[in-house]
Amino acid sequence: MASIETYDFKGKRAIIRVDFNVPLDENFNVTDDTRIRAAIPTIKKVLAGGGSVILMSHLGRPKEGPTDKYSLRHIISALEKNLGVKVDFADDCIGSQAVEKAAALKPGQVLLLENLRFYKEEEKGNEEFAQKLSRLADCYINDAFGTAHRAHASTTIIAKFFPNDKMFGYVMEGELKAIDKVLESPERPFIAILGGAKVSTKISIIEKLFSKVDILIVAGGMTYTIQAALGGKVGNSMCEKDQFDTALRMIAKAKEMGVQLVMAEDAVCVPEFKNDAPTKICPSNDIPDGWEGVDIGPESRKKFAEIIEGCKTILWNGPMGVFEMDNFAAGSKAVADAIAVATAKGAFSLIGGGDSVACINKFKMADKVSYNSTGGGALLEYIEGAELPGVAAIRK
Repeated sequence: MASIETYDFKGKRAIIRVDFNVPLDENFNVTDDTRIRAAIPTIKKVLAGGGSVILMSHLGRPKEGPTDKYSLRHIISALEKNLGVKVDFADDCIGSQAVEKAAALKPGQVLLLENLRFYKEEEKGNEEFAQKLSRLADCYINDAFGTAHRAHASTTIIAKFFPNDKMFGYVMEGELKAIDKVLESPERPFIAILGGAKVSTKISIIEKLFSKVDILIVAGGMTYTIQAALGGKVGNSMCEKDQFDTALRMIAKAKEMGVQLVMAEDAVCVPEFKNDAPTKICPSNDIPDGWEGVDIGPESRKKFAEIIEGCKTILWNGPMGVFEMDNFAAGSKAVADAIAVATAKGAFSLIGGGDSVACINKFKMADKVSYNSTGGGALLEYIEGAELPGVAAIRK
């Protein structure tokens, strides 16, 4: 394994696996360029060292091969704006145009390949496909933490063709350092704030965190499954009845491990799932029939904020409610504000993936926290203790 800091890029073509799986509006404009901005330092490092860059990524989940909707050409203007360099485009990732344009690259130039997932071989981890990609370049950089948990051709298999010329980019290095800081040497008190809809998708990370954290806040849709398991009334709220035993085991485990388990005491409730629906505040264990919880209530916001502001290490994964609807974003905003306060006082805060990062960006608070993770599933699997194929392939 090489190091991006010390590697000599002069005259070399570096193929970089980036994560440009960014949201686009109906006119194919990038609506959130966080992932593009995150990759810029790695690209600039190669260019500053006298090398040229070949960028490869996926976008969306194309089912039937090449589809204009998922073409990476839509992101070129956003990439050029952030990079300050003209970006050439190959309309295929392994075809003759990609081969010719890669071979013709001069130091300082950048080439973007078309969507890797237009080939089914990418997600299947096909070795021949990976080898074709590898032939385009002299060295390989994996800077896509968001896909590090997938053993795909471009994230894992390709590394074997660069035994002495493979390395992490700055995004990958930063992600791994931030997560290790939180999990291996956290300052106390250490709090994890877990939102999201389902107990079933979060239980393994919750169980892993019990041995790490001092305080665990569980919110979002999970609240109602837990409250129902305890005998509460949750109306029409999201509720996994098949997870009642799991929820009760989780409560018992927290007690056994000496972890302070905190849940929302009140909820913002609506009779129908739309932004302008009438609302009322209900105890989270006494929601009337026909109503559903969509955010934590004012008492819970206050309680959560007080706890968070007193912590030294903070991990946040998952919103407090339906933050995409402005009228139900107050709970997530209160948590974000409290994390910002704690961070300003010296706490280390890791915002973990997907919706949590979208929350922080919605509230324009990305610069108020210590680290924004670009990986959703990858972050969770790494915290759970899984070996990520994309990480292992570089370290081998």
